[in-house]
Amino acid sequence: MKQLNRRDFLKAAGVAAAASVAAGCAQTSSSSTAFVPTQKGKSVIGLIAPKMDVVRVGFIGVGQRGYGHVRRMSHIEGAEIVAICDTHDDVLERSANYLAERGLKKPALYRGADLAYQDMLARHDIDIVIISTPWKWHAPMAIDTMNSGKHAFVEVPLALTVEEMWDIVDTAERTQKNCMMMENVNYGRDELMVLNMVRQGLFGELLHGEAAYIHELRWQMKEIEHKTGSWRTGWHAKRDGNLYPTHGLGPVSQYMNINRGDRFDYLTSMSSPALGRAAYAQREFPANHQRNQLNYIAGDMNTTMIKTVKGRSIMVQHDTTTPRPYSRHNLIQGTNGVFAGFPNRIALEKGGNLDNFHEWEHDMNPWYDKYDHPLWKKMGAEAERNGGHGGMDFLMFWRMIYCLRNGEALDQDVYDGAAWSVISPLSAQSVANRSESISIPDFTRGAWKNATPLGIVGS
Repeated sequence: MKQLNRRDFLKAAGVAAAASVAAGCAQTSSSSTAFVPTQKGKSVIGLIAPKMDVVRVGFIGVGQRGYGHVRRMSHIEGAEIVAICDTHDDVLERSANYLAERGLKKPALYRGADLAYQDMLARHDIDIVIISTPWKWHAPMAIDTMNSGKHAFVEVPLALTVEEMWDIVDTAERTQKNCMMMENVNYGRDELMVLNMVRQGLFGELLHGEAAYIHELRWQMKEIEHKTGSWRTGWHAKRDGNLYPTHGLGPVSQYMNINRGDRFDYLTSMSSPALGRAAYAQREFPANHQRNQLNYIAGDMNTTMIKTVKGRSIMVQHDTTTPRPYSRHNLIQGTNGVFAGFPNRIALEKGGNLDNFHEWEHDMNPWYDKYDHPLWKKMGAEAERNGGHGGMDFLMFWRMIYCLRNGEALDQDVYDGAAWSVISPLSAQSVANRSESISIPDFTRGAWKNATPLGIVGS
């Protein structure tokens, strides 16, 4: 081996020392408080926009999800659809024709290039923008929307990286505009009922929650040129972590007052082998098909554990690959008992109908009678008539418009969307580092300590 002189030795020692320091810093950054950038505006917790007699709406993206949003929004009093943008003429015209068939004013249509939406944002007769596009567009479109003086309502997830989420938070605080990630599951009948139960203290002090998105979606791999599978499939070859954490996590977070008295502290994550997508591609496509050229790295099942500042634990799972029944878990455990979903069941030490917490109560009718949320009692029947995942989509839009027209704060804010969505990139970071614990940023910059928990609105 070549003999090192003194200068080479010192140089090598310096490099080794620097590497050791860097490794130590990397460990510290993941296991201690996450970096929080300097605030550029002021908090938007509890933000109330000036009342609007009519909420003028623009849409970006009206394919599968967005078209349903157009239909439901057209049935809400006080909402006027002004403009729609999409890069595909067929879905653009489909939405316009639906509104015309209902006898409503035809909206202005923006089409063609990817940035055509910016021309729509230049209008001065739009108050809010509904964004239902592929994930990579959520952050830039939300930021452009707020910078144009409009409120942004974004499909899940809010963004894809920690940096994007901070950019969105900073923009919301600087512009004082709402940026709500539209987590529709928070408006499901069962989730609203459980929130009401929690607020009335039925489960005692909360200890643990479980959330999931377990939904077999391999068939979307056959959507090649258009529709959700055309872009979503690729993420299974880009990120090994929880690709879609918010549907189950949103309700559990509201039960636990996350960002409103408690917050996520850190997480640790692990994934199973990634086998199902490759096997499905081999079975369903020719050997030379593009689906067989991808290296699927996202584990078929990802399990992430979150610890809150108050010491509570939350398990979040993601699996859109394996053959199994749909589930979001929706479990909340307290010192007096537990509720679990899929199927719904409850067990209480005190206050249960069976007077036996060793057995599940499966008959939920008495619980609906007593604890149905006032929002569902008032609007549930209409929500079910107008559809969207059992009515939760319609109720979400109705509630959004109601708050804007009546000068009330929205039920979900930009901090919620960022906290729930950031689990995806951070879980991938943990998986890549032998399930190392990763600190979760405090997007509220400490304001969570004094924020008011989400209440139960009156009927």
